[in-house]
Amino acid sequence: MSDPNLKHPLDDSTASQERLSKVARIDVYSDEEEEAESEPEMLVKNPRMQRYLIAVEYIGTRFYGSQQQPKYRTVVGVLQEAFHKFIGQPVKILCSSRTDAGVHALSNVCHVDVERISKRKPGELLPPHEPDVVQKAVNHFLQKNEGDVMVIDVRCVPSNYHARYKAKERTYFYRLLSGPDPLSIFEKDRAWHVPEELDLCAMQEACRVLVGNHDFSSFRANGCQAKSPVRTLDELSVTEVPSTPYFPSVTERPWSNLNNGGPLTCSSQPKTETAGVTTNVGELVGSTNGDTFGMRKRHRCYVITARSRGFLYHQVRLIVAVLKCVGTGELTVSDVERILKAKSVYEAKPMAPASGLYLARVKYEFP
Repeated sequence: MSDPNLKHPLDDSTASQERLSKVARIDVYSDEEEEAESEPEMLVKNPRMQRYLIAVEYIGTRFYGSQQQPKYRTVVGVLQEAFHKFIGQPVKILCSSRTDAGVHALSNVCHVDVERISKRKPGELLPPHEPDVVQKAVNHFLQKNEGDVMVIDVRCVPSNYHARYKAKERTYFYRLLSGPDPLSIFEKDRAWHVPEELDLCAMQEACRVLVGNHDFSSFRANGCQAKSPVRTLDELSVTEVPSTPYFPSVTERPWSNLNNGGPLTCSSQPKTETAGVTTNVGELVGSTNGDTFGMRKRHRCYVITARSRGFLYHQVRLIVAVLKCVGTGELTVSDVERILKAKSVYEAKPMAPASGLYLARVKYEFP
């Protein structure tokens, strides 16, 4: 079980929040992976070891980042503890992308070397575990330790296959919720709440300024150790999507495949456009012209997608902050062009909060 004296960053106390902020500032790791200049020479591995590539998801606000840090609860620390309990010996886990405190992952990838030794006959080497066995066993121990990180996929790879240096592409999502009302508790620390309305078309036009190969010095936080500020954004887009958790409204439910409690049927009625995307800010969930007491107003949800082989330190969050200001009208598309050409982070806006950022995918090519 986890240390009962160790609080989650999710706790509401002011002291806990200040402590999290301090750790996030002193941590040298970025929440957007810096692209490796070259793959280091791999050391000769123990031939009895099996290397596994492991994809994990986690709630970032429960951790002080992904990389192991003394005295703090981290993703790698929790994973290493689960593996230790599974195989009975310590392991070292390396991540493809390092995320700061508060940043979530839908799929971050790590690698780990495991030597399977018989517990009944110490010293006797056994065949490596199958990937599905590793996934189920490690998840078993993770669920006993808060359950805020989970292994979603496992693959056997060669001993020189490095999770970071073999990565071909990384994709990040950033969620913004627009609307004057406070966020639902179900959205706490899962998105950036923007009270103002956002101009989607203006934000999309600003994306076209930033996509491609540029010197991103204006979107590179102080402390970035990358040798060059030049990066290629293969994709930068803004999409309006239904906010989550999403439940059908009174007007949508009649078109479901349940016909007033009768037998399952397929409706012949035409499909309506996705609710939450076509609705106005402030529309009541499930509202009709009748009683609306107790019905929460919807927020509009926007997802910014950034895809590249590698990112500079805090690049995504600095870009999101500028796009948000374009959406509210504080900045124009011309201002974005000016900020990019200035090549100074002091021309950009304060970066977006960590809690809206999600590492969505790390892409590989397998032999």
